[in-house]
Amino acid sequence: MSAGDAVQTAYAAGIRLPAGISSLGFDGPLTGDADADVCVVGGGIAGCAAALHLAERGYKVVLLEAHEIGFGASGRSGAQAIFGAACGQDKLRQLLGAADARCVWDISVEALALQRDLIARHQIDCDYVAGQMQVAIKARHETELRAEVESLRNEYDYHSARYLERDELRSLLATERYTGALLDTNSGHLQPLNYTLGLARAAARAGAKVHTRSAVGAVDESGTVSAARVSVRTAHGVVRCRHAVLCCNAYIGALAPALSARIMAVGTYIVATEILGAERAAGLIRNNAAVTDSNWVLDYFRRSADHRLLFGGRVSYSGLDPLGTAAATRMRMLKVFPQLQDVQIEYAWGGYVDITLNRAPDFGRLSPNVYYLQGFSG
Repeated sequence: MSAGDAVQTAYAAGIRLPAGISSLGFDGPLTGDADADVCVVGGGIAGCAAALHLAERGYKVVLLEAHEIGFGASGRSGAQAIFGAACGQDKLRQLLGAADARCVWDISVEALALQRDLIARHQIDCDYVAGQMQVAIKARHETELRAEVESLRNEYDYHSARYLERDELRSLLATERYTGALLDTNSGHLQPLNYTLGLARAAARAGAKVHTRSAVGAVDESGTVSAARVSVRTAHGVVRCRHAVLCCNAYIGALAPALSARIMAVGTYIVATEILGAERAAGLIRNNAAVTDSNWVLDYFRRSADHRLLFGGRVSYSGLDPLGTAAATRMRMLKVFPQLQDVQIEYAWGGYVDITLNRAPDFGRLSPNVYYLQGFSG
């Protein structure tokens, strides 16, 4: 995908700048040599958050992004902030054991609180809305969602989720497609590109250098573990640092073949309707929650702050955008909301998410002084 793809989204059309700022204000391409304690590679949510937290703790940080901040999934996604991991707690217990699986769960819940704290503390204008529903299409889904609510309460002492029976759900969602739902008021949704840009600006204010259009070609490590030096090289410069953090996800490519072999890039697609107006948009999802269904290849949708419906789904395991994606996604939308037959699609876009084989997150050290984080699996 080219850099131009990143601006063909409803999110890019709605970029907001803080009062008194006329441009995004990041540093351009890295030129020459730079020294840092830590070099972060990747300008999505993971990379920008890492840069922010490190800079706030007094480290000298350089962040390198190949395109623009939020170019990848962080700036294009369905933008639903949900508890837990994509693989589910049962899979985590099998992989890690009960105690460590609980730690991963706790981290996911703490992350939701941290996100809200970052938005408030750094005054990030990103249209955050509380509420997310996972909806059932068939009886098996209903059984699974009811069991999950009970497990969350009894095993994890998590009480913000509850089950909605068919009648209550249909009072909230203007569709007959779904038969029940798990509603979580601790999860939510937001404008992802504005959130990512807000994290990057906060990192820059904390002292991090944020370089866009600075694709990394190599990460080299030399010296001993106790006195290692890492060189992060771009076409026109090099960052010499003690540690590097790779946050490239689906776009890791040839930079770290050992990491790219652990994930698969999967295409997913979103359409945004024309502006519906406040009343018509609110009538579709009356509690303004984000929604995902329970199918393996799921549909996900939500209202936007400017009163559109954003609807996503489908996947492309070939990594190619199939013909007619916008039309096909619109047809899926009409299965949920046939009353939108007269509505035009104003934006349609795609992008890649990285999926691990077991759907669990993948993080650790590539070498003693090079850390990585990937495998969010949507």
